[in-house]
Amino acid sequence: MERVELPGGVALSRLVYGMWRLGDDTDTRPAHVQAKIEACLTQGVTTMDQADIYGDYGAEALLGAALRAAPGLRDRLEIVTKCDIVAPVGRYADARVKHYDTSPAHIRASVEASLQHMATDRIDLLLIHRPDPLMDHHATGQVLDALVAEGKLRAVGVSNFRPWDWELLQSAMTTPLATNQIELSLLSRAAFTNGDLAHLQRLGVPPMAWSPLAGGALFGTGAEAARLAPVLARMGAAAGVGADAVAVAWLLAHPARILPVLGTNSLDRIARISDALRVNLDRQDWFELWTAAAGAEVP
Repeated sequence: MERVELPGGVALSRLVYGMWRLGDDTDTRPAHVQAKIEACLTQGVTTMDQADIYGDYGAEALLGAALRAAPGLRDRLEIVTKCDIVAPVGRYADARVKHYDTSPAHIRASVEASLQHMATDRIDLLLIHRPDPLMDHHATGQVLDALVAEGKLRAVGVSNFRPWDWELLQSAMTTPLATNQIELSLLSRAAFTNGDLAHLQRLGVPPMAWSPLAGGALFGTGAEAARLAPVLARMGAAAGVGADAVAVAWLLAHPARILPVLGTNSLDRIARISDALRVNLDRQDWFELWTAAAGAEVP
């Protein structure tokens, strides 16, 4: 498995396991979570993607229970997590309204809670989950720099930021922002043309891609999915993999060095995450998929 070094020196596996729905599984016992992690590690997928809000603020603790039950497993992983979304559920049940909080006090409290819940002494990569219209970039940047200096964070990045949001926060930091995790898939193509990917490419920053299979809609009943289905099936058959692997390979083929975040609770599907690496798409294959998704050829 290829490893991708981010600004700041943290390296992640090219494919990332997403734990958004970890708490939705019928089996959340530590041994079952360990089995998912081991299925990833067998393929070289060493990076686990979390967020404090996942599972109504419960998914991090499920990972932590698995790590407590398997000493030594933590040192084989890179853990990514996120903060700044405050929703009126779980530990924030008393919040009056869903909101964002990038204040130093909230970020520091979130990091301390994540460290405790995930049974670890450091977070490999912390992402600010959503742009906060009330962000004081000087205060936010200062606390992020401090948490890196204290060794609690190895690297810092963002998620769902536009280029101007990125530049504002980075202007107040000495730590280089390591990545921007954005929505990218055959059904979410805006970042390819609106400047989001171009901005990261210019900076030499590999992006992470959330929902690379469009939350399953890629294989649903919509018009785009219907147009894509025969093309994905044909290319998958040629490579000896499923259609989902082709859709992920479409992201991997981009020169921005996209790191797709793949979330599933099925051990069988986890075992096939690396199938995407077996697919080689040439330029015309790539644009054939774009054309099928768009329903029209490029201008």
